[in-house]
This record gives sequence, structure tokens and C-alpha cells, in this order.
Amino acid sequence: MKSPSSEEVSSMVSSVMTVESVQAYDGAMRFAISDRDFEDRFVRLARLFDETDVVCSVKSDDGGIVIVARRIEQRPQGWFFRTTWIPHALFAVVILFVMIDGYYKAANTNNVVHIGDPLVVAAVYTAALVGILGTHELGHLVMSWRHKLRTTWPYFIPGLPIIGIPTFGAFIRTQGVTVNRTILFNVAIGGPIAGLVVAIAVMLIGAYTAPVISLEEAAELDLQTWQLGQPLFMYAALDIFGKAGEGYTVIVTPLIFAAWVGFFITFLNMLPAWQLDGGHMARVLMGQKAHKYATYASVGVLALLGYYPMAIFILVLASRNPGAEPLDDISPLKPRHKLAYAMIVGLAVLCVPLPPQVLP
Repeated sequence: MKSPSSEEVSSMVSSVMTVESVQAYDGAMRFAISDRDFEDRFVRLARLFDETDVVCSVKSDDGGIVIVARRIEQRPQGWFFRTTWIPHALFAVVILFVMIDGYYKAANTNNVVHIGDPLVVAAVYTAALVGILGTHELGHLVMSWRHKLRTTWPYFIPGLPIIGIPTFGAFIRTQGVTVNRTILFNVAIGGPIAGLVVAIAVMLIGAYTAPVISLEEAAELDLQTWQLGQPLFMYAALDIFGKAGEGYTVIVTPLIFAAWVGFFITFLNMLPAWQLDGGHMARVLMGQKAHKYATYASVGVLALLGYYPMAIFILVLASRNPGAEPLDDISPLKPRHKLAYAMIVGLAVLCVPLPPQVLP
């Protein structure tokens, strides 16, 4: 990694910004600039320093704008992120876990009504569930590449097949710094939107193909009712195909369960909490203080829905690392971003796993 001299730092800043004065203090350099429309210029400046040990940030100072350039100590990455085979190994484990989970679910469903060869159903289930999660991460990757951010490949998180959810989603790690609010917002929103589109498609196919049995048959077979909550997206899909009425029971096939997991993970990611996707969006729209309160509110929502482990998990991690802070935390978001966030809030509501007594 390059370590430019103070003269080189000054030259790099001056090549992009109109510098009025320069001061040095506490190991940092402070450049007062006259540019008022600096957002795009600062993006170019941040990229100039991307491969160096210098980080620039934008600050407001008595009505003026200053660029602060400071050297940072580079911490070596842990072995987990240095080892290139780990993402591939995790992906293979998740595929195996989802296949096992799908086979078990298909075999159990066949005891009630035949839905196909368990191995084939498991393969379709795996393609659907991993497709939802993979598309979510692809949405983040596409937006990251669009803004020229370096990222890792997705790290899929194995779950608990048969007794729970076979995967807890995936994440990517940005290698570098977040330049401004717009970039942080765009990268955050790309994942949930992309994944939700696939989840809705899977839900529609699952609702169309889902078998139904009468309540009398369900009682004779001693079938357990669905206890995990039903998102409005799920209810609407079943209603479209006439399967949300009374008098019969819809068999929750592996495909419907894959869509439910997609809705649930999308709901979690859209919460305005911590460093979740919704948390990043809330942070750049509301500011740091409001984001803190939004995190507490999200924890309360999870507790009300009965997801206590997830509520505690977010609360603990938020207390240690509350959220990302862009280098340019001054440039405002455009009105379209606020409109997009309002849409995100609406979609999050449609993904909430509502208790059975809430729905008609």
C-alpha cells in the first residue's frame, strides 16, 4: 500500500478540489475548499486515495467545507477473510444443508399428499431458496460494482436443517471505505429489492402448485397448523389462486417454505437497525441519533413478534458497532432516495410474518 508524502497529498487534493488554504494539525491535513458542488468531486478524490494509507473525509466548519486527510493504520485482515476457499466451502455446506432440509420436507409432505420425488423436490427447493438469497447478494454486488467498490464474494451462512432454517442468509464485505450517503444507500437497497422479486416469483409458483385438503382430512391426519406467521405477500399469493379461504387447509410445500424464508430474511434486512440493509438506509436518511432509536424500535418489533434471539443479537452487536459512517456525511440524499425508502418501508410491512389471528 502506498504512503504518499504531505506534498503528494496536497497535490492530489488540489487536482480535484479548489483549495483555499491548508493547515496541518495532530498528524492530519486540513484543506479549506471553495467548491460547493463537491459530491462528485469528492468521490473521485476518495478513489485517488483508495490504494494509499491516507483517508479523506468531508467536514463542515463555520459554514465552510473542509477536506481532512489523515493517515490510518492498516490492520491486517483476519484469516477468515484472507482465505479464498472459505466462501466456496460455506456455499457448498449451505447447498448440502438446504438439500437435506428439502428432502426431509418433501418426504414428510408425501405422507400427506404426493408432491413428487423427494430428491427432485429437494433440488427445486434448493434452487429456489439459494436463488432468492443469491439474487439478494447479487443486487448488492451489482450496485457495488456500479460505484466501483471492491467487495468479497458472498459468504453464505449455514443454518439448522430439519429443525429450523437451513441457512441464515449471506453477506458480502466491502473492502475499503464508504464514500458518501448516496453510495451507501444504493448498495444497501439493491439487495432486498432484487431478492424480493425472486421471492415473490417463487411464492406465486408455490401458491399455484400447492395442494389443498379439507379440514376434515387435516383433522384425521392430525396436521399441525402453520405457526411461523404469514406475510401479506404470502396471503395475497394464496388468495390469487383461491387458496386463502375457509373450509380447507393449504399444504405448505418446500417451495412455499423457501418463499417464506425469503420474505422473512427480507423483512429482517429491511429493519432500520444496526448495519442491516435497512439500517444503512435509515442511517443516511435520519442521521446517527435517529438511527440509534430506530435500532431500539426494531429490537422491540422483533420481541413483539417472538423473535427474541434475533432481537438480542441485534441489540448486542449494535452496542458494539452502531453503523457505517460515510466519509462524506454532509451531501444530502436526493428526493428519489427518500421516495425509495418509503417504498422499502411499505415492502417491509408486506414481508412481516404476521400471527394467524391478524389475518382474515
